[in-house]
Amino acid sequence: MKKALKRFLPYIKEYKFYYLLVLFGIILTVSATLASAQIMKPLMDDMFIKRDEKMLYLIPFGLVGIYFTKSLGRYIQSVFMNHIGQHIIARFREILLTKIITLDMSFLYRNRSGELISRVINDIGRIEYFVSNMLPELFRESITVVSLIGYVIYLNYMLSFYALILVPLVVYPMVLIAKKLKKYAHRSQEKNADVVTRLTEVFNNTEIIKANATEVYELNRFSIQNWKFFKINMKSVYVGELVSPMMEIIGAAGLAMVIYVGGHEVYSGNMSVGEFTAFLTAVGLVFQPIRRISSIYRRVQDAVAASERVFDILDRESAIKDGQKILDEDICHVEFKNVSLKYEDTYALKDINIDIKQGQNIALVGDSGGGKSTFVNMLLRFYDPDSGEVLVNGENIKEFTQKSLRHHISFVSQRIYIFQDSLATNVAYGQEEIDEDKVIEALKLADAWDFVTSLDDGIHTKMEEFGANLSGGQRQRVAIARAIYKHSSLLLFDEATSALDNDSEKRIQVALNEYTKDKITITIAHRLSTIEHADKILVMQKGSIVACGTHNELLQNSDVYKRLAGELK
Repeated sequence: MKKALKRFLPYIKEYKFYYLLVLFGIILTVSATLASAQIMKPLMDDMFIKRDEKMLYLIPFGLVGIYFTKSLGRYIQSVFMNHIGQHIIARFREILLTKIITLDMSFLYRNRSGELISRVINDIGRIEYFVSNMLPELFRESITVVSLIGYVIYLNYMLSFYALILVPLVVYPMVLIAKKLKKYAHRSQEKNADVVTRLTEVFNNTEIIKANATEVYELNRFSIQNWKFFKINMKSVYVGELVSPMMEIIGAAGLAMVIYVGGHEVYSGNMSVGEFTAFLTAVGLVFQPIRRISSIYRRVQDAVAASERVFDILDRESAIKDGQKILDEDICHVEFKNVSLKYEDTYALKDINIDIKQGQNIALVGDSGGGKSTFVNMLLRFYDPDSGEVLVNGENIKEFTQKSLRHHISFVSQRIYIFQDSLATNVAYGQEEIDEDKVIEALKLADAWDFVTSLDDGIHTKMEEFGANLSGGQRQRVAIARAIYKHSSLLLFDEATSALDNDSEKRIQVALNEYTKDKITITIAHRLSTIEHADKILVMQKGSIVACGTHNELLQNSDVYKRLAGELK
């Protein structure tokens, strides 16, 4: 807990004013709690035994005043604790998401989206109690306990010994229970991530689930994770709920001793009935905050476990280190010099050497797993080479900031990403101001304008999740239009026209040939028509370039290309 508190302290310090307001609420609450015990003495001695008539008016008004003060204090404390908690958690969600999306792609590929969503939503939610409630509640209850113990000792130090002798017995079992609860909290949060992952997969793959009639199969897979989550949570409940009955038993034992010893004191005339009643009330009030402290300590274990998972990500360093230079000119020259990259024990790229100049159209062909996508990903700095260099305009790509580098690159991947926003916003993705004329021009170049004019709201039509209100070919056209709108000097197409028919592809190809004549274009091909007019074709196998040349040159010189050309027809 100390480690987690130390990590949160810089954030907590920013809310000093609100914590002062919380402290004011705590002082009101504790003062009222002490007063509620003190008022028992005049209630019994003066009102009932001495029958002082003034007390019939003073004590009821006093009680109302005490509980008004207590309620006001709790309200102030609760409002500002929640303000701190909600505000800091909203900030932490942004901090965590910022960290996740700036980590390298290998991290994002390795971790399930459901796991990452769980950390941003569920784990952050669990630590809200830690950062907003734990400190004020612990402080309030601790002050209450100390104040009441002081008051009990003040009333009768001898009797207080019998009342409080059992309190230390609570500490040891609480420590043991807390260790167990932290272990269960870790397991619960991991299993919660599994549940979220299963749900994410189900909702992202509804078409394939429906097409294969596997609803029951998927429900069974979800059910397994769901009930494992239930069992882990119940184990936590079985252990955690021991605290309350244990406190009740110890509290009852303490009160029993007080009643027995205190009764003797009253009978012998050493204490008045009012003093004994005030003492008994104060002792009863002592065990309430102690019980709440034990409950807080139990709940903190869950928050500590969640904070450890959150800081595990925040402490990670990206494998891709940002450069310092700003790439402020168009990319007119790209060079791979002896570039190699390994995934575990297998080469994704091996000894790649290629020189690409402005205006060139380069095509990549090869069997699946040949390294084509990795070649493209190198230019985006999704990965860095294990050896060799990737040069842009004669400088190592690592020297540039990733943002400035990617500003000059347009990328259309095999998987088309459509966001739940207007069509125009999807085409002008990432731009604060949308140039509608430029959007229309990009859609026309991407052979998308005809279908856009048939939409109810044209370029302002709201896209559904994953672009479900568009066909596969239409989504691909929108992705190509997005790349055109960005007007980058380096275009990367990873099977960007695979969902289009031959006629549509030819129309787009004609438009792109004119558009890209002063740019570098690198295309991963799925059809022969896409690559036969390329300036240079790279034939890749097992991470290596095994042949390089024009379409006609490779047909004459490369048996591998001849086979691939036959498959691409």
